[in-house]
Amino acid sequence: MLFPDIKPYVKHNFQVDPIHTLYVEECGIPSGIPVLFLHGGPGAGIEPYHRRFFDPEKYRMVLFDQRGSGKSTPHASLVNNTTSHLVADIETIRENLKIDKWIVFGGSWGSTLALVYAQAQPENVLALVLRGIFLCRKKEIDWFYQLGASKIYPDYWQDFIAPVPVDKRNDIVNAYYDILTGSNDIARMAAAKAWSIWEGRTASLAARKEVIDHFSHTRTALSVALIECHYFVNNAFMTPNQLIDNIESIRHIPAFIVQGRYDMICPMETAWELHQAWPEAKFKVVGDAGHAASEKGIISVLVSIMNNLAVSEITD
Repeated sequence: MLFPDIKPYVKHNFQVDPIHTLYVEECGIPSGIPVLFLHGGPGAGIEPYHRRFFDPEKYRMVLFDQRGSGKSTPHASLVNNTTSHLVADIETIRENLKIDKWIVFGGSWGSTLALVYAQAQPENVLALVLRGIFLCRKKEIDWFYQLGASKIYPDYWQDFIAPVPVDKRNDIVNAYYDILTGSNDIARMAAAKAWSIWEGRTASLAARKEVIDHFSHTRTALSVALIECHYFVNNAFMTPNQLIDNIESIRHIPAFIVQGRYDMICPMETAWELHQAWPEAKFKVVGDAGHAASEKGIISVLVSIMNNLAVSEITD
C-alpha cells in the first residue's frame, strides 16, 4: 500500500542552462535518507502519487520534471535535451541540495536514466531501485513501436499507426518523428495523442481509465510523444548495449530489479538480461502485473524494498 498523500515541503526552480529551468520538489523530512525519483517517458513528468512510495518520516524525497516535461520549462523542448544533459541535471540538483549520496529510484525510462547516472557517478549512489527495465536498445524500441506488442494489441495498434501513411509504416518511429516535428499543428497533436494513448492503453495488465486519461491529456501527450520520439530516433544518445557493457562500474552498488511478468512495454526479457549480467542485483518478478508503477503488486514490492532500505546498513 502506498503511503498517504503528502505535499512538498519546498519547491525549487533550477535554471540549468540559458534555455531550461527544472521544477524540483522535496518531500518527507529534510533530515531523512535522500532518495531521487526519476520519472519515465522520457517526457512523462512526475505525478503526486510518486511521492507515496517512500515513508515520509524516514526519507528526504527529491522529485523533478526532466527537461521539457511536467512543470519544467520550456515545455516539450528538444533543444539541449539528451541523456548526457539529464545526467548533468541530476548532478546539478544533488550539488544544489547539498546531498552527498542518495538512493536512485526509477522505472521504465527512469530505470534507463538511473543506470546511466549511476555508471557516470557511482560514488554518489547509495542504492538503485529499478522497475520495468528499459535499456533503450533497438530491439526494445522495435518490440513496442514496430513489431511485437502489435501482436498482443492489434486493436489498439490500428489506432496507433493511423496517423502514419501506409507507405511509411516500415519505420514507424521515424515516420512519427517527421509528423511530430512538422509544421502542421493539427497533425502533430493528433499524432501525439495516438502515440501517448498507445502507451497508456498497454501500460497495465488490464487497461485502466485513469492511466489512459493521464496519457491522453493534451499537455502530457505532446511532451511524451515528442520527447520519446526524439530520444528513440537518436538511440537515447547511447551506444548499443551501453548499459550492460558498463555494468562492472556499478556492480558493487546494492540494487533491486522489479519487473512485471506481463509487461508489454518493456518485456521481461530485458530485465532478465540485465540480471544475468548483474546477478548481484536482487531480482523480483511480479506475477500479476504489467508495466505501470501504479499496479498493486508492483506497489507492494517497491514499498517493501524502500521500507527495508530505510533500516538497512546501506543507509546508516
